[in-house]
Formats: sequence, C-alpha cells, structure tokens
Amino acid sequence: MPETTVRAGGADVRLAADYFHSYSVVGLLAVIGVLFVAVAFGAGRLLRPVVPTPEKLLTYECGVDPVGEGWAHTQVRYYVYAFLYVIFAVDSVFLFPWATVFAAPGFGGATLVEMFVFLGFLAVGLLYAWKKGVLEWT
Repeated sequence: MPETTVRAGGADVRLAADYFHSYSVVGLLAVIGVLFVAVAFGAGRLLRPVVPTPEKLLTYECGVDPVGEGWAHTQVRYYVYAFLYVIFAVDSVFLFPWATVFAAPGFGGATLVEMFVFLGFLAVGLLYAWKKGVLEWT
C-alpha cells in the first residue's frame, strides 16, 4: 500500500491522524467498559427481587446480630505494635536496594552516609518507643 503523506504547514498530517487514532481506540474501549458496567448494574437492578424486611435492614457484621450500642472500646497498644511493624518493614524494603547500590562502583561513600542517616532516624524512633514503654507487653 503506497504511503500518502500530506504536509500542511510543516506538520505531518498522517502522523497526527495515527496519533489521534490510537487515542480514539483507547477512548472507545473506555466507553464500552463503562457501558458494560452500567448495563450489568441496570440488569441486576431490574432482575433482583425487592422484598424489604426488618431483618434485611439490620446492620450485619460477621454473622452476629447487633446488640447494644454501636461504640466499642479498642485497645490502642495493638495499633502501636502494628505501626512499629510497618516502620521496620519499610526499613527492610529500603535496605535491599541500598545494598545493591552500595555494591556499585562510585556510590560507596555517599550511599553509606545516606543509609546511616536513615537508620539513625529509625533508631531514634525505636529509642522513643522503648523509653515510652511501648515495647513492653503488659
């Protein structure tokens, strides 16, 4: 198929048409996806039985009927342990790439200083948690 390019004002019109054609395909797929979801929700709304009963209108959680107030006291210490775990998990995520960069030539000194600053911040956080007694299970 012979290539026909038309130049108008120094711009390649065929290249621009191909460029917008690729975006039109993506846009068409997005519209089809939205329509598919809308049709599925509409069909579900039309086909499902609607029989509201008092039992169906109750709050349902884990198979237990709600009794009493909706407020419950939760121990904060569990969140503190989870937070400390996240801190040290993030620390390990940063240590593995650091080890590979540290092994590369030319990055040794600066990378070592940066990692010790990072570990210093983590050590200060751990020291603070230890001084506050967070690490003791009572």
